[in-house]
Amino acid sequence: MEPTVFQNLADAYEALVDWPKRLANETPLFRALFKQHGVRNVLDAACGTGQHAALFHSWGLCVQGADVSPAMIELCRRRYGESETLQWVVRSFAEPVNRQFDACICVGNSLALVPDMDTVRRAVREMVAALHRGGVAFIQMLNLWRLPEGPVVWQKFRRIALESGEHALVKGVHRVGTRGYFEFVDLKLTVEGLTAQHECVPFLGLHAEELADMVHAAGARVVHTWGDYQQGMYQAEQSADLILVIEK
Repeated sequence: MEPTVFQNLADAYEALVDWPKRLANETPLFRALFKQHGVRNVLDAACGTGQHAALFHSWGLCVQGADVSPAMIELCRRRYGESETLQWVVRSFAEPVNRQFDACICVGNSLALVPDMDTVRRAVREMVAALHRGGVAFIQMLNLWRLPEGPVVWQKFRRIALESGEHALVKGVHRVGTRGYFEFVDLKLTVEGLTAQHECVPFLGLHAEELADMVHAAGARVVHTWGDYQQGMYQAEQSADLILVIEK
C-alpha cells in the first residue's frame, strides 16, 4: 500500500525537492545515455510529480509517466497536460506495461519503497519486459548502506506557502538493520498555532548484487553500477546513490 504522504501531500512532497539543482546534476547523464542508445520513447516508472517525464518530453521524446499514486498523476496532468506524445497513467510496479520503449527509468528511491522483495523482482521483470531489444533501463536509489545505524539524519527543511496555507516541511532518513525509514513532517502554521502531520515511510535495503541477479533472471544485463550521476564507482559504504544501467 502506498504511504499516505504520497496520496495526500503531493504538493508538499514536491516542494521539498530543489528541482533545478537536481535536474542540472542528472541531465548530462540522461542525455548521454539516450543519445548512445538512440532513444525516442521513454517510460518513467514511478514518475512522481512528473519532472523527469516533462524534461524528456521537452527534448522531443515520446514519454509515458506511470505512478501508483492517483494524487501524483493528477498533479502531473494538471501541471503538464497530456497529448499523443505525453501520457500519464496510474499503474503499479506489479502490473504489466503492455507496450515497449527504448528506455525506462526508475529513480528517486521508488524501487526500494515497494513492500517486499517479491515485488522488487516483479518490478525489475516488468521494466525489462517494457524495453525493446537493445533498450536501456536506469535504476537509481539512495544507498542505504552508507547511513550509520541509529538516529535520524535530517536532510531537508523548507517553509513554503501552499494552497492550504503556510507550512514548514521537514524530511529525514535513518537505518534500522536492513531497513530504511523516511521521516516526513508537515507543520501547518495558523494564527492559532501549529497542526502537525507525520509520516514514517519504510523502504527496503537493496544490494547491487541481488539487483543484478534479478536483472539477469529477467533476460537483461547490468552494464554499469555507479555511485553517483558523475559515474563514480559504486562503493557500498561510501556512495550516496546506487545506480544500475541495464541493457536488454
